[in-house]
Amino acid sequence: MTIQPILVLGATGKTGARIANLLDAKGLPVRQGSRSAAIPFDWNTPDTWAPVLAGVSAVYISYYPDIAVPGAVETVAAFTDQARVAGVRKIVLLTGRGEYHAQRAEEVIRTSGLPYTIVRAAWFAQNFSEGALHAPVMAGVLPMPGGDVLEPIVDVDDIADVAVAALTETNHDSETYEVTGPRLMTFEHMAEVLSAATGQKITHMPISFEDFHAALLASQGEMIADVLTDIARETLDGRNARIADGVQRALGRPPRDFTTFATNAVSSGAWETAV
Repeated sequence: MTIQPILVLGATGKTGARIANLLDAKGLPVRQGSRSAAIPFDWNTPDTWAPVLAGVSAVYISYYPDIAVPGAVETVAAFTDQARVAGVRKIVLLTGRGEYHAQRAEEVIRTSGLPYTIVRAAWFAQNFSEGALHAPVMAGVLPMPGGDVLEPIVDVDDIADVAVAALTETNHDSETYEVTGPRLMTFEHMAEVLSAATGQKITHMPISFEDFHAALLASQGEMIADVLTDIARETLDGRNARIADGVQRALGRPPRDFTTFATNAVSSGAWETAV
């Protein structure tokens, strides 16, 4: 019997790449959704949607660069309509905690008529090892706005594990999994953990949202700087200062701790160049 492929959008990103690898390790066929894939996919080119959806059983949706981008919710709604017409039988959507546009996108999926699972994630630990904040960490600083706000930062490997379970097991249908780490941490505490793991001093640098934007603008470009700063302004106000049980409910195990993330990142060579 031929098994229909699972479409992973954002297959070259932090979550998508991990999900694609995990599905492949299970022996399941994966169709990668990216501009460089064998069947190219581009959110901004609707003509690419039908070919990539043809014959797939389930779809993992991760919107680049974030669901908070103006027009993203409407685009996801149009794509979901096309997925339903194409015969897709399951949608797994990645969203962010405490984001207005994320909540709108979740409602699109809930009312789509398709079986679904929503994975609502806290801030990614991997932002420090392979994302926009990698370069500052390499320079020995962790420049973050939000003061002493507490965040239950989540390991992207946990997000991937939850998404794979949702894509391959029916008992996760109609669930919303809010995934966080196991403890609340300030960015100063995160810097201390990163220092211990790397063996180099990494100092938390409290900055304004304006300075946060300026730093991102120089290294990431205007679009990413705008999106990440808007998300930081919206969510780093204490609204997410609570631990959720999404990983435990979905997988039957506790989430990975930030210290484990940092140790694993060092082992994988994330910060090989001396800080």
